[in-house]
Amino acid sequence: MPNPNQRVSEYILVEKIGGGTFGEVWKAHHHVWTDQLVAVKIPTDPQYVKNLQREGAAIHGLQHPNIVRAMGFDPYSDPPYLVMEYIPGSSLRPVIKRREVTIDQAVATMKQVLAGLAYAHDQGLVHRDVKPENILIHERCGREGYGIEGCVKVTDFGLGKAATSTAVGSIMYSASLHGAGGAEIAGTLDYMAPEQRAGGDVDKRADLYACGVVLYELLTGERPAGTDLPSDLNPKVPKWLDDVFKRSYSRLDKRFTSAQDFLAAMSAGAPVAPPPVPTYNVPSIGMPIGGIAPPPVPMSRPSHCPHCRQAVVGDDNFCMHCGVQLVAHVRRCQKCGAYPDPRDRYCILCGEGLPAAAS
Repeated sequence: MPNPNQRVSEYILVEKIGGGTFGEVWKAHHHVWTDQLVAVKIPTDPQYVKNLQREGAAIHGLQHPNIVRAMGFDPYSDPPYLVMEYIPGSSLRPVIKRREVTIDQAVATMKQVLAGLAYAHDQGLVHRDVKPENILIHERCGREGYGIEGCVKVTDFGLGKAATSTAVGSIMYSASLHGAGGAEIAGTLDYMAPEQRAGGDVDKRADLYACGVVLYELLTGERPAGTDLPSDLNPKVPKWLDDVFKRSYSRLDKRFTSAQDFLAAMSAGAPVAPPPVPTYNVPSIGMPIGGIAPPPVPMSRPSHCPHCRQAVVGDDNFCMHCGVQLVAHVRRCQKCGAYPDPRDRYCILCGEGLPAAAS
């Protein structure tokens, strides 16, 4: 186990500043240039060495103000280590817990996260474990504002892989859910896209789903549940941010296609255009008299809401604009009450297996 004043390569460990089930992160200084502070990651479990090796290889050469920079790496030394730039401050988790983030600060934070991920994606790397614990907030943010370049940084690319890969490792890398790392894994599951939980192919859009969960937490202090939008919990949230959230926290084919698209939506500060609406051959339905919402209408996947006439996506159970039920039978998860898509095999929120959808 690492100890204070222990020498690791050219660095002297000062104090432990973070860690999990399989590794620790220490603040350290150069044994000659004592004013140079760095962060040294050291595995405390032999199985974690492979993850450290993967992370070192993944971030080597990445040069972006919103990604923690690698400065040295040796998986074969005793102990193995990865040296990174030291970021004074904390992760995003305690910031969210203290509920001290304004709407503008939440937007500025997410824009920097997306800028870093966009760069990583362009380099062919998917993070696959985006969550508040892996987003570092420099202490400058509190003094100078969250819009200062480089004060928000993405770290911990230990699960980072090529732009398309299977996701089984991202769930199983830290052992069983019932083992010592169970709580850590359970927390990570909340940020995993449906295709990632199911162990299918994962690409950069999985990171965008996780960013949607983080955005929701920044705006509300809570993780998404059911059909609540950020503005349902925080009335100060503008509608355009609700729209941004819906485009990120959604099924794969409805999600933003790239971090650049997500970033553009965050920068525009305006309602987000929905993805193209599928065409269905259904008879037109007249508007209700007096503008009163009708009772649930049994229909076969309409392309427009029978009440407000706004465009809707064919697989939605309810109109996203006025809330009118669009189908005869609404499919719900028996465990948590969420509304899964007809094609989903597992609940997007709790992972519960789902019965086949009614035809």
